[in-house]
Amino acid sequence: MGKVIEKIKITNLFEQTKSIEVEAVIDTGATMLVLPKNIVEELNLKKMREVNVRYANNKTEVKAVYGVVTVEIKGRAGEFNILAEPEGSQPLVGQIILEQLDLVVDPSTRKVIPNPRSPEIPMVEILMS
Repeated sequence: MGKVIEKIKITNLFEQTKSIEVEAVIDTGATMLVLPKNIVEELNLKKMREVNVRYANNKTEVKAVYGVVTVEIKGRAGEFNILAEPEGSQPLVGQIILEQLDLVVDPSTRKVIPNPRSPEIPMVEILMS
């Protein structure tokens, strides 16, 4: 499909004057939102916990999770935690953010768009019987 890049707005949920816009890689194979440590510090986010992270090369490392931020993409917003990577790392949006905001990647245009089945407002699916 090629590289998909989108401008996103990230705001500290608890200090709403702390906000930043960045260009992020949209990676449907990743799960979380990933930001370089210098942006995490600029947003004044608090460390919440640590998690094991597995990279594409199967290497694993323990990384810090920070939060909480509001992420805005294509007019849709939600609250998320952030995985911190070293300064200079590329901001990355994973599948959890796309799912919660009900956004999809259009492979023909390589752009993020609202889900065509729910263009006005995000759809949440609850699969219970």
